[in-house]
Formats: sequence, C-alpha cells, structure tokens
Amino acid sequence: MKRLILPILALLLSIPAFSQTNIQVLYDFGADRQHVTTTFEGFYNDNWGNTFFFLDHDFNTRDDNDKVYAPSGTYLEIARCLNFWRGSAISPLSLQVEYNGGVYRGYEINNAFLAGVDFFLHSKDFKNTFNVKALYKSIMRTTQQLPLQFTFVWGLQDLFGAKGLSFSGFADFWWEDHMLFTDHAGAIVPETSQIVFLSEPQLWYNVGRHFGVDNLNLGGEVELSYDFGTAKGFWARPCLGLKWVF
Repeated sequence: MKRLILPILALLLSIPAFSQTNIQVLYDFGADRQHVTTTFEGFYNDNWGNTFFFLDHDFNTRDDNDKVYAPSGTYLEIARCLNFWRGSAISPLSLQVEYNGGVYRGYEINNAFLAGVDFFLHSKDFKNTFNVKALYKSIMRTTQQLPLQFTFVWGLQDLFGAKGLSFSGFADFWWEDHMLFTDHAGAIVPETSQIVFLSEPQLWYNVGRHFGVDNLNLGGEVELSYDFGTAKGFWARPCLGLKWVF
C-alpha cells in the first residue's frame, strides 16, 4: 500500500530546511484485505534537495482461528530529489532517484530502481502544490513493455477554507509484465497484464488542534487501482485511521 509525499511538501521551496516524520495506522476495508496497515513516513529537506521514504507493514498473517499474529508484508520506498539550482529559472525542476522493494507472505516484491525528473508547481501561499514526475523504472527479474513510470502528486491544505483539513494524493502509471490470478468474484483467472495504475487520495483532519494535541489527525484514503498486484481490473479499497505527526 503505497503512501503519499507529506502534505508539508508545500513548504519545500519556501524554507531552507525542514523535516517531518509521521506514523499512520489504517484499517483497510477492501473485500480482499480487511486488515490493519501501519506506515512510517518521513520527509527531510536540505540545501541540496529532499529525501522522502515510507515503510509499510500489513498485519494479516492469521492462525487457524482467524486471529492476526504477525505482519504479512513489508514494503519500502525511498526517493531522493536533487536540486542545486534553487532561486534560478529552473528551480521547480529536480533530478530524482528512487528505490522500491519488499516482501509479502513469502513472495518477493522485486527490487525496482527509478531515475528521472520532478517538476514542482505551487500556489503563491504554497498551500496548494502539484508534482509531475517522469521516471525511468527498471524492475529486477521482470519484463516491461516500456521501462517508464509517470507519477502525479498533489496536496491541498485548509481545503474549502476549513483550517486543518488537507486533501493529498498521488497517481502512478507504469509498465510491468505480471500475472493476474483473481477477479472481484474471487474466480481464478490467470492471465498476463502489461500495465499498472495505482492512486491513493487521502483526506486528513487535524482534530487534535481543538484540544492542544496538534500531532493527531483523523481521516483515511481510498486505494484506486487497475491490474495492481495479482488482482484483475479496477478496485477501490477504502481505509480509515489516524496519523500522528512527530
């Protein structure tokens, strides 16, 4: 379950240095999921660019009584954007390198290495941001029709004028030859797909601001996907939970 660059990314070009770390605990209501996922996420800005990472743990390893007793999967992404030309005419453009990989129920999520460019747009007050990324993507032990990924990231703060309400999300599209095994009915339908689409719009409200605990946010996300993992077709998996910002 991929996560989003922090909404605070809006401050990237407005301050010389910033860092933030958060943990999210979400329950996935998807018909094929119905388990808890925790995400540890960090964003760190410096004079040479920024670093972003997240680490997901899915808790869905169950015993004979259907009780969860261990994580079922772990997934890591870490990305570094390089920007040595802040203040120049091309300051919105950064170079990006990225690594993805993990394991789920004993099956490896093959190492993926990405490199390309990131273009950053923002409103005058930096409350509304938009990133466009074009990345070369190489997935180990996997054939690809095109070794490319296109990513779109957005962040809207104080949505509709409601202070503390944020709407953020990403959309990824990439090429990867992979097997699909099940459809929505649970039928076994082994076939090959060449593309993947994944998007996770998130809505958070800083409820803690009302009682002196600004760290606490309530909300969730909806995972929208097409031919993602081994699931055939389009899926919408809603999640609800909380986020604690350190």
